[in-house]
Amino acid sequence: MIEVRNLHRYFGDLHAVRGLNFCVEPGEVLGFLGPNGAGKSTTMKMIVGFLAPSDGSVSIFGHDAQQQRREAQQLIGYLPEGAPSYEDMSVVRFLEFVAQIRGLKGVAVQSAVDAALGAMNLERVVHQRIETLSKGFRRRVGLAQAIIHDPKVLVLDEPTDGLDPNQKHQVRELIRGLAKDKIVIVSTHILEEVNAVCNRAMIIADGRIVADGSPAELEARSPYHRAVHLHLADAAIDQVVPLLRGLEGVRDVERVADSDHLIVLAQPGASPLAAIASLIHTQGWTVDDVHVENGRLDDVFRAITGEAA
Repeated sequence: MIEVRNLHRYFGDLHAVRGLNFCVEPGEVLGFLGPNGAGKSTTMKMIVGFLAPSDGSVSIFGHDAQQQRREAQQLIGYLPEGAPSYEDMSVVRFLEFVAQIRGLKGVAVQSAVDAALGAMNLERVVHQRIETLSKGFRRRVGLAQAIIHDPKVLVLDEPTDGLDPNQKHQVRELIRGLAKDKIVIVSTHILEEVNAVCNRAMIIADGRIVADGSPAELEARSPYHRAVHLHLADAAIDQVVPLLRGLEGVRDVERVADSDHLIVLAQPGASPLAAIASLIHTQGWTVDDVHVENGRLDDVFRAITGEAA
């Protein structure tokens, strides 16, 4: 388990991280969200022991990240922002070097390197110098070095930055697979990534935690939670909207860009789909499409971080 207790960090007069408290258990994939300058990367650097807190503590499976740094860091795989590496090395030589630094010896080095190369589909660039690789391949090399020693904790700062859609899918599948028996912390500004790989999301703003819950719990705070999207083929929209607004559980009805696409917003705690279906049947409307929206994480993110600011 990771335990973060009363974590603070000052840079001169700047109070970058302000009293964070949270725990992360094995099997959790924590999405760490926040606007630029919120303190995400600073917090991650303190978790992995690269930056000392001004106050508070971080414990990695019982090892203090500062007082027992070596023991704690042996349990961590870390992908920093930008995926720094030794650019004059070939991919295979760099991974061999990292494996040896991580304490692997003999045949265990080659076995770990082969597994990391395969996991990140790096076989075709294995002998290329890292400086010749595209941004996407460099990111995959960074991920390979993070997992090479099979750590209990993975801390990944923007893991899919620079990857094409196929590569993003591959990395997300990898993260989901690793999360079965590991702790994974993912810092990202790509909100779709939270839904794709995370079972917990934490939003930080101005150095403080302003929201913490599952992606579904955060989406439920959206004005569009349980909103019903409706496209009618042959009904007069000007007549439809007042009827929809009069239904129990309906807060409002939005029309999308003067089209026949309507969004029926639910009152808090209500689910108006059944009432809408009954009205459609009664009126004999022909429906081209109807579906219920879970909510919009980007709306929640903007609202929460805006309030914090």
